[in-house]
Amino acid sequence: MLNKTTNSTPWQNPFIYCLAFTSGFIIMAIELLGGRILAPYFGSSIHIWGSIITVFMLSLSFGYLLGGKLSTGSASLAKYGSIFIIAGITVLPIALSAEWLMEAIFIAVEDTRYGSLLAAMVLFFIPTIILGMLSPYSVRLLVTDKNKSGQVAGMLYFVSTLGSALGTIITSFYLVMWFEVNSIIIFLSLLLIALGSFAVLLNKPAKAQVPNLEKASS
Repeated sequence: MLNKTTNSTPWQNPFIYCLAFTSGFIIMAIELLGGRILAPYFGSSIHIWGSIITVFMLSLSFGYLLGGKLSTGSASLAKYGSIFIIAGITVLPIALSAEWLMEAIFIAVEDTRYGSLLAAMVLFFIPTIILGMLSPYSVRLLVTDKNKSGQVAGMLYFVSTLGSALGTIITSFYLVMWFEVNSIIIFLSLLLIALGSFAVLLNKPAKAQVPNLEKASS
């Protein structure tokens, strides 16, 4: 009987790399935009950026852990796409709720150090955890030969980090100059949902072929 995990189509791996690139881009774009969101209430000093970076690093670490655990089961492109969709949904409240949340936290917490840390936690912790789940799940989908797992992981992290680098430069040099912060956040949210939906739809034909392949091999 043919193993289902080997029934990937030729386009699947490049598509996964493309999604990993996009997720890296979006993570850094949101992190940079976080500074713009918090600045009107807490300033833009080093402890503000310390709060943002701390929250992103902490939430990404949890995301890597959860994504690795999730990938130990029956991995599929549909589940991978679902993570993108959930990430997009959790990113959207950053644009819709940031203003009143920042005002409430600014009034409640006098020390801007702890106020900015709490604000960054409330806005970015959950969506960044979900985004962090994508990298280990990507590795799980790409690795078909355990002898090449290190090479695959290295290439994936190269592509993802390249996306992060471009997300940093494009967001800081161009996007914030051309568009409002909320507009960028909404676009990134919709992009995640669209890519996730596309991945789920692409998974269906591959699933439909599995029973025939198994029948032919029996």
